[in-house]
Amino acid sequence: MNNTGNLSGEKKTLPQNMHGGHRDRVKELFLKAGLDSFSSHAVLELLLFYAIPQKDTNLTAHELMKKFGSLSAVFDAPQEELMKVKGIGKSAAILIKMIPQLCRRYEEDLACGQKTIFDYDEAGKFLVKKFIGRSNEVVVLMLLDSRERILYCDVVSEGNATAANIYIKAVVRLAARYDAVYAILAHNHPSGECLPSKQDLDTTRWVYDALGTVDVRLIDHIIVGGSDYVSLANSRVLPELFNQELDLE
Repeated sequence: MNNTGNLSGEKKTLPQNMHGGHRDRVKELFLKAGLDSFSSHAVLELLLFYAIPQKDTNLTAHELMKKFGSLSAVFDAPQEELMKVKGIGKSAAILIKMIPQLCRRYEEDLACGQKTIFDYDEAGKFLVKKFIGRSNEVVVLMLLDSRERILYCDVVSEGNATAANIYIKAVVRLAARYDAVYAILAHNHPSGECLPSKQDLDTTRWVYDALGTVDVRLIDHIIVGGSDYVSLANSRVLPELFNQELDLE
């Protein structure tokens, strides 16, 4: 009876020992070579170590890739869809959803030292980082002084960016509070399409006029779609608004 019990105990602990050894090897590989040496499912497998402590996460990682098709699609998937995958509980889903937002916070933190915007392209690249990991529509306002130094840059509204009446008062209030000279508006299209709609153009006119009441000039409206963006000023879509030469150019 004792021998049988010992043998049974060994069979139960053996997979755990093998599993622990595998995790150690994966972690060591990451420390030596970084994620560049990992396939997409291996990245997920490693990540899930920290939400699923005692189970094999390899199969779960494969299931995630099979369901969503790519690493970025896994990170962008809704929490409730992630939790439909076998092995993914609430903690694992939260960890997965944190990754894009951690990337955004990292990029924003790196950019904290940047105090001056020199041209429209630089403004676009700077503002795109504000939308990393966001699945809903968000409006961002950047305020500049007369020397194009950043005074303020943050989210002013979440929701439908074309409903300008929701956030236009906040835009004007912030512009006046920071004694800004220039303003740049930005919002994202969660669909990934960054071409401006008629509503986007109408909203730009409304914000331009509203900022004019506090002597602040709207110099661009940037529409973000994924990692791409369109500058209304550079594209000359609204020449009646963005037709004056600026120091930014």
